Amino acid sequence: MNTGTVIGTIIAIIVVIAIVVVVAYFGRRRKAEADRTRAVEMREKAREEELGAREREAKAARADADAKQAEVDAERLRREAAERQQDAEAVRMHSSEQARKADEIDPDVRSTPNRAAHSADNEHRTSL
Repeated sequence: MNTGTVIGTIIAIIVVIAIVVVVAYFGRRRKAEADRTRAVEMREKAREEELGAREREAKAARADADAKQAEVDAERLRREAAERQQDAEAVRMHSSEQARKADEIDPDVRSTPNRAAHSADNEHRTSL
């Protein structure tokens, strides 16, 4: 082999090595850019999921607050119902007492030992 062929071969090998190095360099650069893009997308998705998680937590907190409010409302209604029941019983007792007093003063009502029991049941007997 002559010197020109050796120099040509060496130059060809150097060019091939340079091409391989350039291709590898740009391949790595392209891969790094793709990795950066993928990382940005993953971060964006993570932010969206975090936002969704916070939104779900807020909805859960609202639902819990609504449930607690419903419990408070139910307790208030139970107390109101109990008060109204007591009021109704007081009115019923007052009415029964009024009927008993009316029986006591009414000359047409027969005097019996069970008159108080009849008055309590709101049953009024009149003499025939």
